[in-house]
Amino acid sequence: MAQIIDGKALAARIKEKMKTQMPQLKAQYGRLPSLYVIIVGTDPGSQIYVRNKINAAVSVGMDARLIELPEEISETDLISIIHVLNEDPLVDGILVQLPLPAHMNEERVVDSIAKDKDVDGFHALNVGSLWQGTHCISPCTPKGIIQLIKSTGIPICGKVAVVVGRSNIVGKPVAKLLLDENATVIMTHTFTEDLKSLTLQGDILVVAAGQEKLITADMIKPGAVVIDVGITRNASGRLVGDVDFDAAAAVAGYITPVPGGVGPLTIAMLLKNTMECFLNHAEANSSASKIWATVINARIGRTNE
Repeated sequence: MAQIIDGKALAARIKEKMKTQMPQLKAQYGRLPSLYVIIVGTDPGSQIYVRNKINAAVSVGMDARLIELPEEISETDLISIIHVLNEDPLVDGILVQLPLPAHMNEERVVDSIAKDKDVDGFHALNVGSLWQGTHCISPCTPKGIIQLIKSTGIPICGKVAVVVGRSNIVGKPVAKLLLDENATVIMTHTFTEDLKSLTLQGDILVVAAGQEKLITADMIKPGAVVIDVGITRNASGRLVGDVDFDAAAAVAGYITPVPGGVGPLTIAMLLKNTMECFLNHAEANSSASKIWATVINARIGRTNE
């Protein structure tokens, strides 16, 4: 019987560690990490998501602000607000809750966020840097998936990892993060012929296709680590994943539940990204101050000669 990977417990440990770091950050840099979340419209699901993100940030001691905008706001005005936040040195992270109203171009809006404040990791420059292997902000869900796998104690290096799903948000970036951990990655999707023959090779199986019970027990390698990213509400109103959990748990070595698996880690990684942005900004400002102090002292020295 598989061991359940408790995403809630892991996320709680990560957030508790961040919480303990806040007093030191405040003492060292004179302020706390700040996250600004923008929501456009009143979609109930989106409202719940952004409240959860704000509450999580506040719970660890971050300065978290919610900007609520009317659905009829123009794309131009939304981007203007984002630009103001981009220029504010006290803003570390900016997140625009998706989806946006139909009259807006999501890609254009996301790319208007400064790369170094894009805590979702969706900006085209962050995506490009991810694939080039240079410094970037990694997207939250794929980053959380890596943490979930590592929490099992099973090394990723050298393992065969099968990814089911090729979205820009999960499938593609998690494949790259797995490659960075030296896994051998097989990319598949719902159009893959003989999907079972490939999923059976996976020491690690990440499923993010958005199709209820796509993966059955006979498609899982015995002892595999199974990460179920999918979440849908079935006909009876129950939240379920892409994996037939009850049957799969009898075969897998480790498995994430739905809900309570990947979701909590996504929010925890959002907070980690905000922390990383804050530290990058704080160090950059500190370096800039030292440079200017050197320049000023040099000028004073020349003037006094």
